[in-house]
Amino acid sequence: MREYMTTREIVGPLLLIDSVVDVTYGELVELEYPDGTRSLGNVLEVNGSVALVQAFEGTRGSNPAGTKAKFLGRPLELGVSRDMLGRVFDGLGRPIDGGPEIIPERRLPIHGSPINPTARDFPDDFIQTGISAIDGLNPLVRGQKLPIFSGSGLPHNELAAQIARQSAVLVRSERPDEVGEKMEGEFAVVFAAMGITFEDAEFFIRVPLDGGDRAGCAVLEPR
Repeated sequence: MREYMTTREIVGPLLLIDSVVDVTYGELVELEYPDGTRSLGNVLEVNGSVALVQAFEGTRGSNPAGTKAKFLGRPLELGVSRDMLGRVFDGLGRPIDGGPEIIPERRLPIHGSPINPTARDFPDDFIQTGISAIDGLNPLVRGQKLPIFSGSGLPHNELAAQIARQSAVLVRSERPDEVGEKMEGEFAVVFAAMGITFEDAEFFIRVPLDGGDRAGCAVLEPR
């Protein structure tokens, strides 16, 4: 770990830090402000010996001369475990549902691992959402993205919660005229919300996304 007090400028959540060495894109940064408060951030850009850092929780009350930046030499990681199923977390993976802390089985970088597209299995596991317009006109399979657009005033929150609550992978049937049974134990829904309002975040925290049987995982970023 390398600690610097060479912050040149602070603009909103962004900090310019001079004279850095061996800093990489996406590296996690621990920030300490003059009043003693701490925050995490990550490296957005490195240009020679200057690093552009974004603070996750703002920089209010800080000043360049009194700000310490400690580069941790690793990206932001999320502790994962099967105990996450049915729980609600903030954007840093901390429980916000009043339950106990998660004891992680592994810690994984949030950026994931590079994927070789030529080595990818052909997606053919049908995901039943329970929404006829999706299942009938634009079927969703595991490994596929499905954009859903909503107009102003429409119940987009209710629709998203319904999809998360009802989705299930169906086992392939041997007969083309029959639908397979739901796959048990190998499928979970991870619901992530980014850039939503506090009102929307409260809706998804309040409304159970797993039907009450701990079958899903809600990961929220209510900021």
